Amino acid sequence: MVTNILRHFGRYILASLLMLAATSASAASWPTAPSIQARSWAMIDARSGQVVAEHEADMELPPASLTKMMTLYLAFEDISLGRLDLQERVSVSKKAWKIGGSTMFLDPRMHPTIDQLLHGIATYSGNDACIVLAEHISGSEEVFAARMNDKARELGMTHTHFVNATGFPVEGHYSSARDMALLGAALWRDFPDMYEIFSEKSYTFDGRSQPNRNRLLWSYPLADGIKTGHTEEAGYCLVGSAEQGTTRFVTAVFGAASDRERARQSRILMQFGFRNFVTLRPAERDIRRQVDVYEGKADHVWLKPIRPIWVTVPRGNEKSLSFRLKYQAPLKAPIRKGQELGRIDAVLGGASKPAEVLQSVPVVATHDVAQASWLGRQWDALRLWWDGEEARASDHEH
Repeated sequence: MVTNILRHFGRYILASLLMLAATSASAASWPTAPSIQARSWAMIDARSGQVVAEHEADMELPPASLTKMMTLYLAFEDISLGRLDLQERVSVSKKAWKIGGSTMFLDPRMHPTIDQLLHGIATYSGNDACIVLAEHISGSEEVFAARMNDKARELGMTHTHFVNATGFPVEGHYSSARDMALLGAALWRDFPDMYEIFSEKSYTFDGRSQPNRNRLLWSYPLADGIKTGHTEEAGYCLVGSAEQGTTRFVTAVFGAASDRERARQSRILMQFGFRNFVTLRPAERDIRRQVDVYEGKADHVWLKPIRPIWVTVPRGNEKSLSFRLKYQAPLKAPIRKGQELGRIDAVLGGASKPAEVLQSVPVVATHDVAQASWLGRQWDALRLWWDGEEARASDHEH
């Protein structure tokens, strides 16, 4: 009897629920990525969050002016929260005036608007504009850099640390291809109204017109961003974005040999992606599940994903995609609406191919289930005993 109890008790232990928001696939059916001439690179589907191809994607390298994507992210955030106004004018410090490198040619006599600074960063890659913006938002570039790091952690950029707002080479300032692809996807996802600034091919300020350094905007019709970067140590870097149908890819290429090559290698990646992958969004009715509840005033509860699910699959494998619900059974009342009770896994493969989890999203209860009366709970104890092994499984699958 003791052995029986211990055996059943062991089945109640729930394995840790793993959220795989961005996973790279390794199934045999996954298309082989092309050979990309760069030090490290990654391509992420911005809707699903899946990394569909990568090489040394977590290598910590100097990001150069890709840094400015985070500077813009924080500015966009403050605009969306009403902390910044596009038409407010700001002062130019001597530090910003003397920074050098790519600039808007700002000087202390000028009072540019926030809107002009944003264009100057996105199109000109203006170092001076970054410092002006950082000082205006946070009082100093150092304080602004601390906020950049806070946001990087929030976005899941685990191989990134910022020291400045520009990407000027300095010890301890680094990022990775995966992290910059994540940031690019976040810019599109979180600020769709501002995102079009990255597709701007040129901008005129104070009588000077400068072209966008992103050659991808001219060489690849689907491209609409995002940012270039270059220093001697970093080489030529580019975070690009493009959309076709329901699929949006963000690529990050670090350490290419030239300006032309970073655009060419990015284009090769995107062409590979659109040719070989498709992004699917199953309807909620196809993935929500009804499961048994014990000791409650209702016998069942509906479980649904906590957020919309997008899944990237290789073309031709759409019918191999299935969804498996995993939850700790038996579920007992009381249950609260919105309570997390398990996960739904998007699985590729199965019968004839090795199964692989592409996405794992928490599921929550769609409504409350109040606890039953004492008599009702006793009846459910009997029902639970009668249902036997299936109801007592600790990691139940549907």
